[in-house]
Amino acid sequence: MANKIKVQLVKGLIGTRQDHRATVRGLGLRRVNSVSELEDTPSVRGMINKVSYLVKVVS
Repeated sequence: MANKIKVQLVKGLIGTRQDHRATVRGLGLRRVNSVSELEDTPSVRGMINKVSYLVKVVS
């Protein structure tokens, strides 16, 4: 079974770059405090790294 990673949106998207908004949307996050459970892959890690100031990884 592949590892899972939970990501939570902790900051609003108003005033952020368009591509960062698209990345957050691609992670499956819609509104502040929403949580998404994703496969732990290098591409997902890269997306989280790109918008690290907006999201946090929860256990």
